[in-house]
Amino acid sequence: MNNNSRKAKARYLQNIVKEKIIKLFKLNPDAIRTSNTGENGEDIKLLSLTAKKVFPYSVECKNSEQHKGLYKHFKQAKGHNHREPLLVCKKNREPALAIITLDHLFDLIERDD
Repeated sequence: MNNNSRKAKARYLQNIVKEKIIKLFKLNPDAIRTSNTGENGEDIKLLSLTAKKVFPYSVECKNSEQHKGLYKHFKQAKGHNHREPLLVCKKNREPALAIITLDHLFDLIERDD
């Protein structure tokens, strides 16, 4: 994969998250921007105080085939029954992580409003 393709793949995921935030919270599109390739910090930059208040998350986007194992395990959790899948994973000397779908995350946030 060439460098331009990698950058486009990363921007694609960032833009999905950005648009979901703007749509859910009815924010001005200028209140949020995605980071440029190679820019330090979080991938979704919340520029307004309102955006930071309604979406209190620091977002890092990774669109990579290296996560195949996580998807395999998530699919296993999904196949157990009809309930919403939740994958919990942990690495030695690191905190446990909870993995849910992006749509489910935004559903939870929307219900909390």
